[in-house]
Amino acid sequence: MKLIFYGAAETVTGSCVGLTTTKGYKILIDCGLFQGPKELKERNYGEFEFNPSEIDAVLLSHAHIDHSGLIPKLCKKGFKGKIYTTKVTKDLCSIMLPDCAYIQEMEVERKNRKLARANKPLLEPIYTMQDAEKCMEQFIGISYNSEIEIFPDVKVVFHDAGHILGSAMIEVLTDGQKLIYSGDIGNTNQPIINDPTLFTEADYVIMEATYGNRFHIETEDKMQRLMQIIKKTVRKGGNLVIPAFAVERTQDLIYRLKKLDTEGELPDIDVYVDSPLAIKATEIFRNNPEYFDQEAGEFLAEHDSILDFPGLKYTLTAEESRAINFVKKSSIIISASGMADAGRIKHHLKHNLWRPESTILFVGYQAQGTLGRRILDGEKIVRIHGEEVAVNADIERIEGFSGHADQKGLVEWVENFIKKPKKIFLVHGEPDALEMLAKVIVEKTKNEVVIPKLGQVFELVKEAEIKETIDFEKQISELFSDFELKLQLVLEKTGDRLKILQELDKIRERVSNF
Repeated sequence: MKLIFYGAAETVTGSCVGLTTTKGYKILIDCGLFQGPKELKERNYGEFEFNPSEIDAVLLSHAHIDHSGLIPKLCKKGFKGKIYTTKVTKDLCSIMLPDCAYIQEMEVERKNRKLARANKPLLEPIYTMQDAEKCMEQFIGISYNSEIEIFPDVKVVFHDAGHILGSAMIEVLTDGQKLIYSGDIGNTNQPIINDPTLFTEADYVIMEATYGNRFHIETEDKMQRLMQIIKKTVRKGGNLVIPAFAVERTQDLIYRLKKLDTEGELPDIDVYVDSPLAIKATEIFRNNPEYFDQEAGEFLAEHDSILDFPGLKYTLTAEESRAINFVKKSSIIISASGMADAGRIKHHLKHNLWRPESTILFVGYQAQGTLGRRILDGEKIVRIHGEEVAVNADIERIEGFSGHADQKGLVEWVENFIKKPKKIFLVHGEPDALEMLAKVIVEKTKNEVVIPKLGQVFELVKEAEIKETIDFEKQISELFSDFELKLQLVLEKTGDRLKILQELDKIRERVSNF
C-alpha cells in the first residue's frame, strides 16, 4: 500500500490523500479546495498531480469545502468512479458544491468585467454549477459502521467523526492492513452531534492537527461569554455579526440561542440567519434527527424544533439580506462564509466593521490569508469589494465553539489506541500546530509521528514484510562480516589476489540466492 499526500500537507486546507493498493487500485481520500493565501488558492486552478481518469474511487470524510470542494473539477477532468460517503454528507454536498460553484462564477464574472475593460484575457471558474450538480450522480451514500467492499480486498467503514452532521472517520482495510483516516476530529460535548469515534488499534493513522497547539475554553464558560458579548453589544446599540460556516456552526449557534431563549436568558433581539446555503443546510438537519446526539434528541422531544424560536429570521433573498442593514435596533447576524472570504458576510462586515458600537465575533477556525484571519490578527484597515474599511468594531473570539478537537482532545484520541500504530501522519494543520502536536504525541504515547510534505510518497508495509526485511538485512550483514574476516585472513597469510577473487565469487553466488 502506498500513500501520496496531494493536499493539506503542512497547511490546513485542500485535504487530499492518494492511496494505491498492491493490486493497483487507486483511491483518493477527500478532494478539497485550497483556501487562504493567494499562492494556495492558485493550486485550485492548476492541473491535478495525478490523472483523474486513473482514479478508481473517492472516499469523502465530510462536506466542508476544504475536503470536498474539488470533486466537481475531478469529475470534470475525467474521473468516472464512485464517490463513497455518508448519506448526510451526500445530501449536504448536493447544496454545498453548487453553492461553491456559484461563488466562483460570481467572483470570476466580477473580475472579468475589469479584465475586459483592460483588454486582458478573461478567466474561467474552476468549475460551474452544472459541473457541481452533475458530479452528484457519482455519489454513493452509506450508513455509519457498515463495512462495504468497494473492490476485491478493499473494504471501507465510515465511523462518526463528531465534527459536523454526517462527518466520518474512514477505516480502510486492504493488503492485510488497517488504515484510519481521521478526517476532522470533532470537539467533545458539541450540541446536536455525537462525540468522535475512538479506536483501539490500527496499522497506520492519518490524523488532523488543526488545533494541535491550542486549547479551547471550558464548555461551561462558552455560553456565559456569549451572553456577555450579546448584552454588551445591545448596550452599545450596535449589531453582533458572526461569520459562521453554513454547515454545523450556524446550526450549533441557533440551537444554543434557542436554549437561551427557552430559559428566558436571551435579550429581546432579532437573530438573522443570512445565508441561503445555511438555510438549506438547516433543513437537512431538520430532516435527519436520527443523527442527533441524546441531548438534542431529548430536547427535540420536548419542543417542536431545536432550530426555530421567536425572533429568529431566515433571510433567503438578496432583498431580505440588504434590508438587514437598515434595521435600527440591535441584531445578531449569523452569515457565511465562516472565514469571511466570500458570500453575504462580506456585505455585513462592510456595514459594521467601521462602527465602534458593533461587534464581530469569530467562532471558528480562520485560515492564514483569509479576511477573518486578517481582522483577528489586528489589521486596522481591510479591503472589502474594492473598498477600504476601517476596523473600529470590537473584535471577539470564542474558540470553544469550534467543531475541531483541541490539543487535549487530539492527544486523548491517540491515547485510546491500545495497539500503537506503526506511524501516525499529521496533516490539516499549520506548521506550528503540526510540530507542537507531533512533539506532545511522541512524549505522551511514544508513537512514531510523521509530518508529510506536499507530494511526499510513503510505502506502507505489513509487520511480516518488516520482519522479512529485517531478517534479510541481518543475513546480509552477517554475510559481509564473514567475508571481511576471510578477506583479512587471506591478506595476512598470502596477499594472494587470486584467493581474494575466489572469495568474491563465493560471495556473489550467495547473494544471488537471496
